[in-house]
Amino acid sequence: MMPTIVWGSPGWWLAATGLFVASTLVVLWGYGRAQAGLPVRLVGAALKGAAFAALALCLVEPLLSGTRPRPGANAFAILVDNSGSLTIRDRGDDRSRGDRLRELLVGESEWRTRLGQDFDVRCYAFDSHLRAVDGFEALAFDGTGSAVGPALSALSRRFRGLPLAGVLLVTDGIRTDPGMPDLDGLPPVFPLLPRSRGVGRDVGVVAVSVSQTNFDAAPVIVRADVSATGLNWREPVVAVLLDEAGREVARQEGRPKADGLPVSFRFQFRPDRAGVSFYSVKAFGASEEEAILSGEEEGTSESFEQTLENNVRSVVVDRGGGPFRVLYASGRPNWEYKFLRRALEEDEQVDLVGLLRIARRQARFDFQAKGSRSASPLYDGFDNPDDETAERYDEAVLVRLNVADEFELRDGFPQAADDLYRYHAVIIDDLEADFFTADQRALIRDFVSVRGGGLLMLGGPDTFAAGGYDRTPVGDLLPVYLDRVPQGPAPSGEYRLVLTREGWLQPWVRTRTTEEDERQRLASMPPFHTLSRVGGLKPGAVVLAQVSDPSGAPSPALVAQQFGRGRVAALTVGDLWRWGLRRKDPSEDDFDRAWRQTVRWLVADVPERVELDAQPEPGGSPAVRLTARVRDPEFRPLDDAKVTLSVTTPDGSTLALDAEPDDREPGTYTTTYATRQPGPHRFVASAVAPDGSPLGDREAGWAAQPAADEFSRLDPDLAFAEDLANRTGGEVVDPNRLDAFVAGLSRRSAPITEPWTSPLWHRPLYFLAAAACLVLEWGLRRINGLA
Repeated sequence: MMPTIVWGSPGWWLAATGLFVASTLVVLWGYGRAQAGLPVRLVGAALKGAAFAALALCLVEPLLSGTRPRPGANAFAILVDNSGSLTIRDRGDDRSRGDRLRELLVGESEWRTRLGQDFDVRCYAFDSHLRAVDGFEALAFDGTGSAVGPALSALSRRFRGLPLAGVLLVTDGIRTDPGMPDLDGLPPVFPLLPRSRGVGRDVGVVAVSVSQTNFDAAPVIVRADVSATGLNWREPVVAVLLDEAGREVARQEGRPKADGLPVSFRFQFRPDRAGVSFYSVKAFGASEEEAILSGEEEGTSESFEQTLENNVRSVVVDRGGGPFRVLYASGRPNWEYKFLRRALEEDEQVDLVGLLRIARRQARFDFQAKGSRSASPLYDGFDNPDDETAERYDEAVLVRLNVADEFELRDGFPQAADDLYRYHAVIIDDLEADFFTADQRALIRDFVSVRGGGLLMLGGPDTFAAGGYDRTPVGDLLPVYLDRVPQGPAPSGEYRLVLTREGWLQPWVRTRTTEEDERQRLASMPPFHTLSRVGGLKPGAVVLAQVSDPSGAPSPALVAQQFGRGRVAALTVGDLWRWGLRRKDPSEDDFDRAWRQTVRWLVADVPERVELDAQPEPGGSPAVRLTARVRDPEFRPLDDAKVTLSVTTPDGSTLALDAEPDDREPGTYTTTYATRQPGPHRFVASAVAPDGSPLGDREAGWAAQPAADEFSRLDPDLAFAEDLANRTGGEVVDPNRLDAFVAGLSRRSAPITEPWTSPLWHRPLYFLAAAACLVLEWGLRRINGLA
């Protein structure tokens, strides 16, 4: 803390003032008679007056007073990073950064001696966790991870309630824990970073992300950002996508625009299997491919990379469990079902179940001639044993297609939640609202909002407003209003399909990879003649495609929106089959692909009864938090299930974990898994109901890659060190000025301090200043010829 001045003998103020006044008058009288210019006389008088004032103050004994840390009463922590990133050697350096830091920390030194005199010094090392050490001679810098934030938080907890004056954080600032650490309760932190002359040459995969679309040809997109430093400007960077067996899936080349700027790569591909798969992106300079594949050690020359630990990153691709079951309900046999069934035959993950009405029910009180049967006349001539087993005339005649067993859809459209919820999506085609009972219409709404299923309504004479869906629970689901719609079909004419701006941004709406090809596809489509009338858009609905009549008036053709946990789409075109029927080239796959992508969009995010999520734990340690969500047949949270997790490690061994209920969310079970094995890990959650019946399994994956995270960047992170120091009241320490920094710690605040005083007139500088004023005044008189 800054010292203050107090007066040891304030009773001498009168004498000191009188002496100063008398000396000042003598000086002014003397220089007033001097034969010299005014500036010379003023400067000379000021110098001599200052000297006399300093001497006069000695009478009142000025004292410097303040507080300082009591020697040995406060602790001071030296926290050293033991992670692998400190093994990096800078450009032209024969020693690593860790070697230079160890040389600074080990052995006798002036700063260590002085620090030990003033504080109780405690030594710690950290990588993924904190530990106390006796010294730093054994530091190997081989830790997997650099968890700066958790290490500081653990240190704060250890010294809670104890006098900790500060922390000397010896690190390169490269962290594996994201974000700014929790600084609550921390004393001033003084980061000390090694001096760096930069990395000579390095190619590293900075980040890898995966996104999945419903684009049928290439549903998975892997994006990779690759940094390149020290490469020849003519040398490209090569990025290779590898599957779990190490086989090459795709390869791309790119050139960095500037040294250190990342190069972005984008891989589109179709996995050869469903479920969880692991892929990796490997990057290197084009000239190093042969050396890297042959296993040459990194850092052996200036022309080779400093490390290969950051050249590979893995990513998890989850294509879902499948198969997804889709219920297609139609009011009559039509072309639409034929083309839809053909398209989905090529998708092994989708099962299409059909419920087709081939005859409407007759009026219940139709007059029947004497002796006529109650069975439907449609079955006359067939071998029906009796009226009890035959279809009645007052019931619709339905045909079930591709059902799983003889009981599925036996009574028509499902009437109970556990029967309908076995499907992932429902498609309603040319089927009026009165076909469903009031309970069934409410059940369809719950299927979307509660179960999270998908619903698609196709246009036709018996759907939307013409089908009487206005003011029904199903109408509430649709993304368009059905009120104030003119009755009857839309005016006849030809309708041309075009994509809206939002439609161009949705991969499942497009069928070709380039804009030019997609425009050609739209231009080659035949015109449509059937369009269902709808009202305006509901809030949150998005028009993805529209049709225009010969006059150019647009009408929505494909509209989608989220509803509760599910999603709903309205396709107002009623004769989409014309596209498939009038293809110029029978081998053209656009129509089938459009159907597959639409159905995949419907079922993409539909939850299962058992779901499993794997998220890395924050803090930089190789651990993952596993969260399983379990639901009953009506998709309500199930709190009393038993959930077991099976873990398959990279070496092929398996182990079992029990997940415990999470009090924060009903139907949720969690556990944490930590490992020291880098590589892909598979998790399978198995849930069992209280009565012992199995509820289902769900698979998830996680790739532990501590080396890639540790070497994500190689330059010391000075910006983080400065931010950390500013937030805690510390400062970044220069390694070359460590002695001066430690000497200045006694002037900083500390939890335990003691007062001190020192006479100002005992300090040599005080009298040296007074003497200097007299000497300068004497020199000024001599130069100007004054007596």
